Amino acid sequence: MSATVTAPTETMLGKELSTAFGEELDRIRADVLATRGGEDARYIHAVIAAQRGLEAGGRLALTVSILPPAWCAGTAMLSLAKILENMELGHNILHGQWDWMGDPAIHSATWEWDFLTPAEAWKHTHNHLHHTWTNVVGRDRDLGYVVFRMSGEQSWRPRHLAQPLYNFALAPLFEWGIALYDLEPDLVASGRKPLRTFVADLTGLIGKAAHQLAKDYVLFPVLAGPSALPCLLGNLTANTVRNLWSHTIIFCGHFPGDVRTFSEERVHSETRGEWYLRQIQGSANIKGGRLFHILSGHLGYQIEHHAFPDLPSNRYAQIAPRVRALCEKYDIPYVTGPLWRQCASTWGRILRFAVPLH
Repeated sequence: MSATVTAPTETMLGKELSTAFGEELDRIRADVLATRGGEDARYIHAVIAAQRGLEAGGRLALTVSILPPAWCAGTAMLSLAKILENMELGHNILHGQWDWMGDPAIHSATWEWDFLTPAEAWKHTHNHLHHTWTNVVGRDRDLGYVVFRMSGEQSWRPRHLAQPLYNFALAPLFEWGIALYDLEPDLVASGRKPLRTFVADLTGLIGKAAHQLAKDYVLFPVLAGPSALPCLLGNLTANTVRNLWSHTIIFCGHFPGDVRTFSEERVHSETRGEWYLRQIQGSANIKGGRLFHILSGHLGYQIEHHAFPDLPSNRYAQIAPRVRALCEKYDIPYVTGPLWRQCASTWGRILRFAVPLH
């Protein structure tokens, strides 16, 4: 089923069917947990090696980037390295997908990623809040990131007329937007977050931002000597490419037109099966080849990721047919489509809810 901009209708299951649905998904999860091992470990170590090789090669090429071919090669390699680090490594490691290996180098408690948002802040707003309350209006702040209106159940404000412009501006600056969002300043204003906590979080963000800016825009350009300016521009380009890519994948996995939103009443006393049902109806997949899925952190399988956020990402392709077959068995929509279609549908949703007619 492909995403459209028509209003989606929620699929509800009775108590017995919901329980059975949840138990079948639990069995899929148990199968993966029981078979994690050497092949999975080799996969993640290969990705780490590839990412580090691309970063080293990119940094080296940019030290002589006064030569245009070196600039192009260095910027391309660094862009790919940052995408891999952000999507397939950082995001998934911070979900605890590789904690079972017992390797402190790739453990969710020790990993700090190449992204402005400190890891601990990300784990709070993304892992805990978003993945618990996926698309619940009033509980999931990722539903529009406070700025966008993505559901008719959200109150319309005149500022929403400009949300297509907000999205254009957000895409190349995505890491900055997420960093500010993860500070939760809106909760401070409403009295739901203590000012002391906000100041501590802001201090952490300033420290992380200073490190990131110094690394990409001071240290490596200085080391490049005569190539300082093109090196700086290469780093800026790589960060922008990474931001555009991560913004595209994340928005297209959460906001196509057929993705459901839910009221707080809907999740009151929610069972395990009903939680699974909400995760599936509140997410969308993106079709693509193996390289596409690696570069997207396997978030082209957003449905499987939301159902099983702590399973190794390389397993999503394996279990996706089983999840889809279950959805067909229980007559549950399984929203999927190519990137261009999901992107068009997402923009349709942004435009649609920018006006107070829906």
